[in-house]
Amino acid sequence: MPRPDRSVSRRTALRAGVGATAAAGLGLLPQLAAPASASAAPPAAAPGADLSFVIDCADWGARPPSSPVLMQVGTTRKIIVHHMEFPNVTDYSRAQAIRLAQQCQNLHMDKNGWIDTGQHFTVSRGGYVLEGRHRSLEALTAGTEQVQGAHCIGENSQGIGIENEGTYFTETPPEVQFQSLTHLCIAICRQYGLTANHIFGHWDYNDTDCPGRAFYREFPTLRRSVAQCLDQTDFPDRTWPDVYDGNAGPVVRVVQWLLMNQGYAVTTTNGFDAATVAAIQDLQGKLGVIVASDGTVTDPTWEALGVPLRQGDSGNAVQALQSILVNKGYTLTQSGDFDHDTHKAVQDMQRLHWLEPTGKVDTDTWCATVGGIVADEFA
Repeated sequence: MPRPDRSVSRRTALRAGVGATAAAGLGLLPQLAAPASASAAPPAAAPGADLSFVIDCADWGARPPSSPVLMQVGTTRKIIVHHMEFPNVTDYSRAQAIRLAQQCQNLHMDKNGWIDTGQHFTVSRGGYVLEGRHRSLEALTAGTEQVQGAHCIGENSQGIGIENEGTYFTETPPEVQFQSLTHLCIAICRQYGLTANHIFGHWDYNDTDCPGRAFYREFPTLRRSVAQCLDQTDFPDRTWPDVYDGNAGPVVRVVQWLLMNQGYAVTTTNGFDAATVAAIQDLQGKLGVIVASDGTVTDPTWEALGVPLRQGDSGNAVQALQSILVNKGYTLTQSGDFDHDTHKAVQDMQRLHWLEPTGKVDTDTWCATVGGIVADEFA
């Protein structure tokens, strides 16, 4: 069954003003037609839409899967963006894009032991978009099902995975690659009825340094560009990462620190354990909200955990804040004391997501910091 949509109450935000549409991809991709009229959400799936910009598996010479791919019906809830940690080549040709797809498939099948390429789609540094796992383009064209992927543990049946050629810890993708990624995200949103506030990064759900610190800072721009092309004008106040017992990584450790701040006897690990799930369920019971059998940190759970913080505070909630800030590249000491360096890091995070840079941690700041999306990001 698809996991339910847990977005909180909605509000209307100003239309994203991000300049000229970045969908054409420097001539590599067809220009997207502007929507006929403004609407609060993108159109429903549009079978037969022009997806001719995607190079399918047959055209790049993919090996057949080692076993049949699994199709999931009606489960798609998000887009998860990755970088490949492949070299930042300067060969932007179609031939290089095809070599990339072949190398990736060989790695995933021969080293990882997967049945096929793990991700659904791949974007080369030259801006070429290629089908990853077989039948992903077929599923996107229909807009009603998705291939079971292998790109993000816990999200493979409900998130469309996009790998981007390159390594982006300190560099950002070339403009042509970023435009093609934007174009692909727009097509995915239109086909599956998603919105721009459903675009996340790999490390929002798994214990990884993907999609790279520098690339991740471009995500607000990516979402604003997608929202503009979708003519999306209505956004949830906050869209939190709905982590559960299938996820792991820095965001899970934040949850555990925040649970300790509430007095629960849990420890910070790389993933959910029984104590963490039990603590989440107990908190949900006390809040009078739905108790998630899989430990899902639902919106009301996040909002109860994310207590206000400011410079001079100390304790486990500050540990939670500092741990995720360090993971995202900020230079500070995870001491549990809200010091000047933490204050400056919070201000930078707030500016990145178009929040008022007060340095004080409110609910919106918590959401943006742990990997969620806030409405102000689009305004």
